[in-house]
Amino acid sequence: MPNLRRSLVITFLSSTGATVLQFAVSLMLARILTPAEIGVFSMTVVFTNFAHVFRDFGVSAYIQREQDLTPDKLRSAMGVLFFTSWLIATILLLASAAIGDWFAEPAIVPVLRVLAVGFFFIPFGSVTNALLARNFEAGKEAFPVAVGTVCFCVSCVTLAKLGFGSLSLAYANLINIIACTLAYIPMRPKGLPWLPSFKHWRGVAHFGLGSLASSTADTVNGSIPDIVLGKLGTARQVGLLSRANSTVTIFGYVAGATVSYGAVSYLAQLHHRGEPLAPMLARASTLLTGIGWPALALSAVLGRDIVLALYGPAWLDCVPAILPLALAGAIGMAFHYIPIALTSIGRPYLGAVPNLVSLLARIGFGVALFDGSLERFAWALCLAGAVTAPFTLAQQRRHFGYGIGAMLRNLAPSAAVTLGTAAAAWMLDTLLPPALPALARLLVMALPLAAVWYLLLRATRHALAGEVHRLAAPVKAKLALLRPNI
Repeated sequence: MPNLRRSLVITFLSSTGATVLQFAVSLMLARILTPAEIGVFSMTVVFTNFAHVFRDFGVSAYIQREQDLTPDKLRSAMGVLFFTSWLIATILLLASAAIGDWFAEPAIVPVLRVLAVGFFFIPFGSVTNALLARNFEAGKEAFPVAVGTVCFCVSCVTLAKLGFGSLSLAYANLINIIACTLAYIPMRPKGLPWLPSFKHWRGVAHFGLGSLASSTADTVNGSIPDIVLGKLGTARQVGLLSRANSTVTIFGYVAGATVSYGAVSYLAQLHHRGEPLAPMLARASTLLTGIGWPALALSAVLGRDIVLALYGPAWLDCVPAILPLALAGAIGMAFHYIPIALTSIGRPYLGAVPNLVSLLARIGFGVALFDGSLERFAWALCLAGAVTAPFTLAQQRRHFGYGIGAMLRNLAPSAAVTLGTAAAAWMLDTLLPPALPALARLLVMALPLAAVWYLLLRATRHALAGEVHRLAAPVKAKLALLRPNI
């Protein structure tokens, strides 16, 4: 646990730094690229995200979970990863024209081809990354992240300014992958083989197939909104949905990989020792919702100001979609660790069940309720999330003994903190002059809302309050040393 805590802090600082840079770039791009250009990239990323599932084939999770990870098993994992990655890259290159025709959007073709080239480079750093995560070596992982992020941000803005449009994001992504791959070379753990093998490919493939079922359903489920809206609506609406979703998931951008870092390895270790996972799942969900739910509530209450301050008036049409997307995000956040826990106990395929339910519900509600408006489509996505929740809850109760009663008791403090924070935000938003610039309004509200959130954590005796005090303890100790002796 001490190693995991230290790694979580390092991961948070690393991902936060990367997020700040990427967020700054997204703000600049919102003023350089049009909603249609960003929509083209969003539709293209749908297919590459789906392809990434097959490319990885569960190899990263296998490396983090496998109890007896020998050099031969590592070489076999590398062999499977290179085979799947290069195969998928070739398929994407060959299918790019057909995908562009299906969307009736020729601009997708060159973007997809550039993104496909990146698949040839990814395997060279993936195994190293998985091993570092397995051993909670977040400090070493931070260096490639920093290198890749800087390269991405600089190249993205430069290319966008030069008029590359959607391709600026694609080329920046490729540059990021190559830079990360090179940065991982000095981070390689001792004893990591250089050459791949297929000696134990069956063991890797067996786990990979189970992981693939869940990952495929999860990725397709996440991609369905862009696919359905891109088919029923326009590229502009896809771009607006992307911005609404970006506003809702600001907390996810800030937290980055921290919320899931080391979860597979840590839960797998508990499982191998025969310890129940329910207490850890309950605590992890409580901590996550204690900060994640209030962040979602603030994005819903202050959505208009956030969009104006960050993206500009050209994106105001995305505001009506923020509330339903925030509610859908809150439902999903309550069950965030269940698919990870299923992977940790060697049953990743079970995660496909709720994802398939969500996928079908999103398609059904999206097609049935879409009336040409973005808001109606967003409410369809929220309804699909509500329909899916009972299926995940059933798995949670059956495989981990964590029922709805215990879950509601654990999440009650988070709900109270969320409602109180949202009410405070609404009051401040009402009291502040509407003529005040959006950014100024947000800055004025930031400190009072942070204070209200902390006081509510204390009042509800939320588990997150202890973690906040633990993180603040070193800072308080240093400040005490700086005080003059009296």
